[in-house]
Amino acid sequence: MAPRKGNWLAGAVDVLVIGAGQSGLAMSRLLSSRAIDHVVLERGEVANSWAQERWDSLKLLTPNWLSRLPGYHYPGPDPDGYMSMSEVIDFIKGYAELSRAPVVTGTRVSSVRAGSFGFDVRTNRGRWRAKAVVIASGAFNVPVIPGIAPAIPASIRQLTPNRYRNPGDLADGGVMIVGASATGLQLAAEIQASGRQVTLCVGEHVRMPRVYRGKDIQYWMLATGLLDEGLDDIDDIERGRGLPSPQLIGSDDRRTLDLNALGKAGVHIVGRLAGIRDGRAQFSGGLRNTCKMADLKMNRLLDGIDAWLDQCGAGENAHPVERYAPTAVPEKPRMGMDLRRGEIESVIWATGFRPDHAYLDIPVFDRKGRIRHDGGVVDFPGLYLLGLPFLRRRKSSFIHGAEDDARDLSEHLASYLDGLAASDRARIAV
Repeated sequence: MAPRKGNWLAGAVDVLVIGAGQSGLAMSRLLSSRAIDHVVLERGEVANSWAQERWDSLKLLTPNWLSRLPGYHYPGPDPDGYMSMSEVIDFIKGYAELSRAPVVTGTRVSSVRAGSFGFDVRTNRGRWRAKAVVIASGAFNVPVIPGIAPAIPASIRQLTPNRYRNPGDLADGGVMIVGASATGLQLAAEIQASGRQVTLCVGEHVRMPRVYRGKDIQYWMLATGLLDEGLDDIDDIERGRGLPSPQLIGSDDRRTLDLNALGKAGVHIVGRLAGIRDGRAQFSGGLRNTCKMADLKMNRLLDGIDAWLDQCGAGENAHPVERYAPTAVPEKPRMGMDLRRGEIESVIWATGFRPDHAYLDIPVFDRKGRIRHDGGVVDFPGLYLLGLPFLRRRKSSFIHGAEDDARDLSEHLASYLDGLAASDRARIAV
């Protein structure tokens, strides 16, 4: 029998959740606790993005003790360590099994439209109808590649982090990495250690020590309330959502990875890639100011932690106050490089990602192509978002941030469904 083409009705539910990562599964658990009929559609397998779109050596930026979801926490023997990708996949799959989430795998959503029932959702395995839809398909689906990429000479291979697995994927020559957030730094360290000369193009970044005053920096960010800061706690939410991920690495020795460490390892540090003309890369002259600003913000963070400890009367019991050497910048940073001379064989665009909402056929997008929403409540009744950076809190895009966001939105969603039911009863009564 020939496969059906997706025009048949696969099912009807109250809520349809798109994505079986940590956010979608957290929402599923909370919907189940409210006895709300729902299904979770996943394009691949559970934790698909973690399995298919990460490099081999990657570990979480957060310590294991911080990894938790509704009714679930890290079950392993190393709470102060950092999970590898295989461990993250096992963690999320274990949660799906424990919570008995109604996941339908191998189901790629092709369109979500408004329908008479609420929403009409088309997939490669049939149509679904739902009164509400939760989009939990992730924030890191599509690499953001600058418009200057076509100017890179054709002889140079270009990659994005979701297509890189290990240094064996690269030619033996030099590598230029564009972007100095967590991803750019980690790849620079790994590739430089493989014997390839790395040139790292540095723009705005967030510098942090891995451990401060004897504890993981994430411990202090949680204890001081920084991770729980919400939409009303900062002046510019759009800027907050666009900040690069902090320069951290998860490693057994809990080492700090910053530009100073990379410089000592032999990585060439240059300014932001400002343009490419006639095969020649041009680097910004603002490297020194960019690094000074990152150093300043790091010291403000540490000052805040110190002040919090003093207010709590716990400063005497903590490790001594620490400060770190300013970022070392070459006296005369390199301003350009001729990419046609063979110095660079590969370019990796560590310039960020954006979500893929191309399947959403509902007028909820702003001029920049982003979904209009208020803390995950989309500007369209019955439609919700989960898993985006600073969705409701600073921790929203982390595994442990999914619980509070999903709890808030599941409450809103339940009220929405109750309103629909009340409206239906009123119509029947009339």
